[in-house]
Amino acid sequence: MKRFFRLLFSRMMVVGLSLFLQLAVVAFAVSRFSHYFFYFYLILFGVSLLVVFYILNSRINPAYKLAWIVPILLFPVFGGLFYLALGMGYTSRKFHSKLQFIGQRTQEMLPPNRDLLHCIQQQSADAACQASYLERYAHFPYYKNTTSEYLSPGEAFFIRLKEELEKAEHYIFLEFFIIEGGTMWGDILDILRRKASQGVDVRLIYDDVGCLNTLPYQYDKTMERMGIRCRVFNPFRPVISRSLNNRDHRKIVVIDGHTAFTGGINLADEYINGYPKYGHWKDTGILLRGEAVWSFTVMFLTMWNLLTSAEDDYLQYRPHTYHQSAFADDGYYIPYCDSPVDSETVGEQCYLNMIGRAKRFLYITTPYLILDNETLTAMCLAAKSGVDVRVITPGIADKWYVHTATRSYYPLLLENGVKIYEYTPGFIHSKTMLADGEMGVIGTINLDYRSLYLHFECAVWIYHSRTLEDMKKDFLLTQNQSHEITLEQCHQEHWYKRTLQMIMRVFSPLM
Repeated sequence: MKRFFRLLFSRMMVVGLSLFLQLAVVAFAVSRFSHYFFYFYLILFGVSLLVVFYILNSRINPAYKLAWIVPILLFPVFGGLFYLALGMGYTSRKFHSKLQFIGQRTQEMLPPNRDLLHCIQQQSADAACQASYLERYAHFPYYKNTTSEYLSPGEAFFIRLKEELEKAEHYIFLEFFIIEGGTMWGDILDILRRKASQGVDVRLIYDDVGCLNTLPYQYDKTMERMGIRCRVFNPFRPVISRSLNNRDHRKIVVIDGHTAFTGGINLADEYINGYPKYGHWKDTGILLRGEAVWSFTVMFLTMWNLLTSAEDDYLQYRPHTYHQSAFADDGYYIPYCDSPVDSETVGEQCYLNMIGRAKRFLYITTPYLILDNETLTAMCLAAKSGVDVRVITPGIADKWYVHTATRSYYPLLLENGVKIYEYTPGFIHSKTMLADGEMGVIGTINLDYRSLYLHFECAVWIYHSRTLEDMKKDFLLTQNQSHEITLEQCHQEHWYKRTLQMIMRVFSPLM
């Protein structure tokens, strides 16, 4: 009974009721003025037609175009209005001006390292091309004098995170998509509160939609009372809005400028298998120590300044400010982020670069496999060219409709030689890509449209590091716990499942 009342008066229920009332008002208005229906229909049909023409001539992904055009043509009365309300992303001039300032600030704080690029070019033309792209178009430079630790599953990430937080003496920056009360957040919050009381500058950013059903309303004020400076990304208001789709999906921790964490792991107990939500939860993170942490510091501070309309003195947060000695060295690193409000799809282009340049093998883990035509073609071409392409997806789905869409891509991939495995023990949430054991990516970026086109994301590209061998070992271990999908199994599925997969695939860019 307590659970029922908690749900009844939850913020999620209030938001849902508000959205329902808005739709009800629209329906009432239509019925109230039904004798003018023909004119309403004519005007709204014209709007929908203009929207279709706009979508066809836009620069968005063709699959995303199709996913919107189909429902608009099926429901021409409200389809166009629905796209205008939810499908166009941010258009606020104020928001764009802030992002432009942040982009300029990022470029100022992260100048290119031409000498290091020359070193990479001498070792690998393929790695140099990837590094050059990320420096020129994402504006994130490459680093040496950095080491890393591969952390999987989430329990290993949790242990190392607590150990490093305990060492913080000056500042702790955290940015997460989901935070939920429980063992993981409880332990971390105890450390943060204690550190804040000791004078450590503790700052927290969380996404409002990601935490809509996991944190109390105005939880940021609770944090402030504890001495933890806190901001909420894109506060969710119960009004149909274009900004709803753009979320902060990043996971970043920066400690004293010289230590950073990222990966797929949020601050909730399912990520450390505190309880069996979808079987065993397999996730991946990475710890960086050294000069490459500077890029994560800049990522956090630019987002913080966006939310606070203030500006920090970035230079006081450089890696050597509180670490006077030289850092150890293990390979090359490029931490980078991706924004949904510019024209450069950095996350996807980085993946495509790795897929296209793989020569021996390509290992991918992703919770969602919702591919656009470019990525699908690149993966198939790599496999047909003799590259051993393997993908691991969940064996137990967290969202049945997304997993149904994921499985709709299996037949074509299998026909072209891609090997697909589903993680038998449960849900795999890792977002990793490894090419030839020489280049790898670990981060927050799923192989789906939301991550690649709609969310703020981050990751780290790694070259020539011992961490890549750890990635390979973990992938093969995970593969041994997974079952291989065959083309025969796909063809033997019931007709209604295949039909549902085809339907879900059409609308998969909207999921």
